[in-house]
Amino acid sequence: MTAAAALTGLEGLALAAAGVYLLVMGLLGKPDSPQQAETGGITVLALAVLPLAAARGLWLRRRWSRGPAMATQIMALPVAWTLYVAGGAMIAAAVALFAVAVGTLVLLVNPTATEALGIGPRE
Repeated sequence: MTAAAALTGLEGLALAAAGVYLLVMGLLGKPDSPQQAETGGITVLALAVLPLAAARGLWLRRRWSRGPAMATQIMALPVAWTLYVAGGAMIAAAVALFAVAVGTLVLLVNPTATEALGIGPRE
């Protein structure tokens, strides 16, 4: 559970950092469309809330946190594919994101994790 919480939290922090970067560049940089950059930054910051909340829930062993954590990993898979198709330096990022997403999914469906969260058949 600790590893799943840490990986999910890292994804949330990466999203938050990307959102702040987009927002700052929209305000201080020279993007083609400052409004679009700022909106994108705010959107990415809002998206960071899901994995961060899920990571906190996993850390505290909250039953509800598994669903948002799994949704985050499933959403990361097409992003990894898009990065892979972009080629170049993005391939390394794609491989890392894919490995984190699949690894976290495996951790979340592990019987030990489901037991720790109180999920599964009741006797």
